[in-house]
Amino acid sequence: MQKIQFFIITKSIGAYLNLLSFSNLEKAKMKAYRLFSNPRKGRLRKEQLPKTLQSATLETFQYDGENFQTYIWQGNEEIILLVHGWESNASRWKKLLHYLKPLGKTIIAIDAPAHGLSDGREFNAPKYAECINVLTQKYQPKIVIGHSVGGAAISFYLNKYKNPAIEKVILLGAPSDFKILSDNFVKLLSLNKKIKAELEAYYFKKFNIHIDDFAGHKFAENFPQKAFISHDTEDNVVLIDEGRKYASTWKDATYVETNGLGHSMHDADLYQKIVDFIK
Repeated sequence: MQKIQFFIITKSIGAYLNLLSFSNLEKAKMKAYRLFSNPRKGRLRKEQLPKTLQSATLETFQYDGENFQTYIWQGNEEIILLVHGWESNASRWKKLLHYLKPLGKTIIAIDAPAHGLSDGREFNAPKYAECINVLTQKYQPKIVIGHSVGGAAISFYLNKYKNPAIEKVILLGAPSDFKILSDNFVKLLSLNKKIKAELEAYYFKKFNIHIDDFAGHKFAENFPQKAFISHDTEDNVVLIDEGRKYASTWKDATYVETNGLGHSMHDADLYQKIVDFIK
């Protein structure tokens, strides 16, 4: 029943936007972009923080006039940065933290723009990458771990800022091709070709990169960092081909393909492999 309702809602929104595009294409495009970039889940309330985050020290940073929240578990001078994905927040690392804390390193997790306790309504990988840049200027992590679009944001960040202080990168269920994400959104709403073309032109204007070149695996061709890349064969959110693309171009990469974990990729054996890679 829920699938039928979701289908009706998405197609109705798409039909409305398609109709609107004939009278006001600009307005239709912007409404479509806001739907594409505004997460519907993942917010937190400070008075009701998950216990995992209550044990951390909270520190707030700013980018482009908006606050974004970080959580710090203090350890030694070596820092691990955790970067969550779409419609999530820093508490998604609860299970992995049990494996990382015994390493004795300082761990910092970030709430993405429009997620957790962070400000804003718009979320995309380039904006997320800028938040990562603000944080890394102060803390200079040696290891970064990203799940889903968090992994894509790390790739965008490394491509733009070339941070030599980062030694190891761990990507879990990360998308590579932005065009695939955009095309899936257009298909979901059955948007017409005019809106699709306007969206792609808007991405180029906003991010200063052509949609065909907006791909993590292309960026990774020039990354010197060691990488641990893992993707699940049953991931129906970000398909397995995306992980394989990263693994095929990243020069110094360990690739682990899992089965049955889905997109969340919570697994004791996988987490132990991550710890071994960090060591």
